[in-house]
Amino acid sequence: MRVEIYSDIACPWCYVGKARFERALAAYPQAASVEVVYRPFQLDPAAPQQPLGHREVLAKKYGPQSVAMDERITALGAAEGITFDFDTVLENNSLLAHRLLRFALDTAGSATQARLKGRLMAAHFGEGMDIGDRGQLADAAAAVGLDRDAVVAFLATDELAAEVRADIDEAHELGISAVPTFVFEGQWAVQGGQEASTFLRVLEQVAEQTAQARGEEAAAAGPDATPEGEACADGVCEVPPPSSR
Repeated sequence: MRVEIYSDIACPWCYVGKARFERALAAYPQAASVEVVYRPFQLDPAAPQQPLGHREVLAKKYGPQSVAMDERITALGAAEGITFDFDTVLENNSLLAHRLLRFALDTAGSATQARLKGRLMAAHFGEGMDIGDRGQLADAAAAVGLDRDAVVAFLATDELAAEVRADIDEAHELGISAVPTFVFEGQWAVQGGQEASTFLRVLEQVAEQTAQARGEEAAAAGPDATPEGEACADGVCEVPPPSSR
């Protein structure tokens, strides 16, 4: 099973959703057969390259209620073992970090990409990392096993910039307008940082329906036929985001 997760490094709900999904995956008996790929999305494509303090940015958008918003997500994060230190969070354009995640996927595979995603989020939300700083990004990449010199050389170019922008455009074409969005087998979509129990239920349902679709295809083709490619039932598994969102 393939799960594609559309998210932004600068999105706190994406961090919570990542933790909850990984907890569900750890409880899923067939976890070894699940490939998780992170896809780019930018909540603010026009965000400046120079970092600004999170408190200042959020206050301009939401006014006094921004404090309560931060307090709520901080409490939810703590329940998942996540540290949100919004006094140190720096907000700026996330495109460079998305390029690095694509580089990790292309050169080291989805497992390394997932580890890098976690490192970037932990550093961004809890350690005051500037996700637009090439040196800090290279340090994060090295921490998950990527070659630092290769990362520095990559970040000095515009390589994969067009591909990442195309991926973001494709996300919009697919109708994705909020993150995190989890797409299972290219067919079933779940939006929001759902509870781990919800993700576990979706994993089980997708596996069951995919197996059923394959069985029906094999039966229709006859006992000597071998289905080509992956088969999946039509439809979308839509789970409404929590009322707190």
